[in-house]
Amino acid sequence: MKLASVISEYYDAFLARYNDMVLPSHMAALDRIRHCRTPEAGEVYVGCSDCNHTDWRPVSCGHRHCPQCQNHEGSQWIDRQQNKLLPVQYFMVTFTLPCEFRAVTYRHQKIVYAILFSCITDILKDFARNSRHLGAEIGMTMVLHTHNRKLDFHPHVHVVVPGGGVDKLRRQWKKKKGRYLFNHKALANVFRARFLDAMNNAELPIPKGVRPEWVVDCANVGKGITALKYLSRYLYRGVISEKNIVSNENGLVTFKYVENKTGEIRYRTLTGEAFLHLIMQHVLPKGFRRVRDYGFLHSNAKKLLFLVQLILHVKINKSKLRPRPVFKCPCCKSPMKIIGFRPAGWVPI
Repeated sequence: MKLASVISEYYDAFLARYNDMVLPSHMAALDRIRHCRTPEAGEVYVGCSDCNHTDWRPVSCGHRHCPQCQNHEGSQWIDRQQNKLLPVQYFMVTFTLPCEFRAVTYRHQKIVYAILFSCITDILKDFARNSRHLGAEIGMTMVLHTHNRKLDFHPHVHVVVPGGGVDKLRRQWKKKKGRYLFNHKALANVFRARFLDAMNNAELPIPKGVRPEWVVDCANVGKGITALKYLSRYLYRGVISEKNIVSNENGLVTFKYVENKTGEIRYRTLTGEAFLHLIMQHVLPKGFRRVRDYGFLHSNAKKLLFLVQLILHVKINKSKLRPRPVFKCPCCKSPMKIIGFRPAGWVPI
């Protein structure tokens, strides 16, 4: 079931029902996704050098929330992360905002998401610098997710952390000992205090009845590549895979998801316009980066990462980023070259 066809069918009903809540970023996402890989998105003129066959081919919309697009970008992100992997244990720390903050977060997404990234970064760096925990500077890869398995608005941040850090004073690598990174209850207490303080400084309203205990999960994920592949699923292709949209009948859309605790496949049915509203909640503000690297994993710390790899005897054989797929000739299956281009909305004179 194509998301583009669902958007086309319920586009007017969605605008009629949710007109007061629709943002410009939502409209841009809807228009780009429903025209993806159609002439309305633009076309390229391609030719085969072997059999001289030529053809006009529609292009992808390139929107980061389109389930048909960005597969290549996601694959390249995994390639870049694999080039940074170290032979140490990895941990994934998940910081979840309590449900009381969902409304204010949705109204002030850029500000609250920026506060989330800033607070979490400072907390993990401070814990790592503490000599009782590690006494070193760590590296982190952080990814913002805005949904749960049912696709409800549920902001949380996953942080993948190598089990060790750099002691800059002694110029040495310090390995994290034990099966745990940091105490999750201590992380949660500091997270609560610093986030509330940052919200006050930003002059944003604090909801009433904020719970005293917040949730931070800290798990050992082995060598790290499994966690990175899990995170990559939602980086560039939206929050739902089209194979999970199982039916669209009588104005109702049904999709499936996997229950987090039991692993059972569940189904959720909504009206078409409500389904589109559910998807649009997770469209990020324009220009906001949902994935960020810190410490010795930052793009500006390549020399430091190189030294860490030397210390840990990493075989430095960086794989090249996989090339972008090419158009293939329908006649002889040879690669086709792009000869020309016409943009979206092109009208012949």
